[in-house]
Amino acid sequence: MSKKEIPVTDGDENEVKDEVVQENQEETTLEDSNEQEETEEVEAEEVAPKEEEPKKTKSPADELGDMKDKYLRLYAEFDNYRKRTLKERQDLVKMASQDVIKAILPAIDDMDRAIRIADADDNDETVPEGIRLVYNKLLKSLEQQGVKPMETTGVAFDPELHEALTKIPAPTDDLKGKIVDTIERGYYLNDKIVRYPKVVVGE
Repeated sequence: MSKKEIPVTDGDENEVKDEVVQENQEETTLEDSNEQEETEEVEAEEVAPKEEEPKKTKSPADELGDMKDKYLRLYAEFDNYRKRTLKERQDLVKMASQDVIKAILPAIDDMDRAIRIADADDNDETVPEGIRLVYNKLLKSLEQQGVKPMETTGVAFDPELHEALTKIPAPTDDLKGKIVDTIERGYYLNDKIVRYPKVVVGE
C-alpha cells in the first residue's frame, strides 16, 4: 500500500522553521556559556597566587656566627672612635697655649734683638747679666712647652716655610736662592709652625 502524503500548509512550515531556529539559538547559547566558563577557569588559574616557599631557618651555629660578626664590627667602630677622640683631645691640649705663646714671642724678639745689638763689636753698651739669665730661662721654659725657634739663615728658601720680605744680590754664589738674613725668627709649637719667619733671600 502506498503511504499517504500529508499535505503541509504554509502555517505548519513556518512553525517548523521557528523550531529549527530556536534549537540553533539554544545550541549557540549553550556553546557560548561553556566557552565563558572555560575562560573564567583559565583566568582563575592565572590569578591564583603561587604558594610561597617556606623560609629557610638558620641553624643556631649560623645565628651565633652572625652575632659574633656584628659584635666584632661594633667593637672595631668603637675602638676607632675612642682613638680618634683621644688624639683630638691630645692635639687640643698641645695647641691650647698657642695664643699665649704667640703673644709672648714679640717680647722674646725684642730681648733677642737688644742682646745681639749689645754684643756687636762697634757698641759699647752692655746688657746686664741678669737680663741674659731671664732671657735664657724664658727660652728654656718655652722649649719645655714644645716651642723651638726655626733655623733659617743660610738654608734654602722654601715658600711653604718662609716669608720673603725682599731679595738682594747674594754675597757669594753659595747663597743664591738661600736665606741671607732673618728679619723675624719663626717658631714651632709641637712641630707645627705658629709663626712663619720673615727673611731676606739672595739672588
